[in-house]
Amino acid sequence: MSRNPFLDLGFPPEEAMALHIRSQLAVLLEQYIERKGWSQTVAARALKVPQPTISKIVNGNIEKLSIEFLIKLMVRAGLPVGLAAGRRPAARSASGRRAAHHSSATA
Repeated sequence: MSRNPFLDLGFPPEEAMALHIRSQLAVLLEQYIERKGWSQTVAARALKVPQPTISKIVNGNIEKLSIEFLIKLMVRAGLPVGLAAGRRPAARSASGRRAAHHSSATA
């Protein structure tokens, strides 16, 4: 099982990644709205979008919302947004140091 449920559901890797990113952004926005105790109307006003857009985010109907749009809402909300691409960092040990990967060959 991977960290991406869309990959596990059989979506092609590139589509699974886009779906996963979109859903993660929407969940973060939904959690933010909930933490603030905002109604959908108040959230819409604060984020400068129509209330039905907030309804889509809160109810998980995000397939027509672009990743770029969701990032813009995150920035409007003052939430941090970052992107990591390329190789995954090496695993770290409990001490925070990079774990050494040793391999031993047996004859």
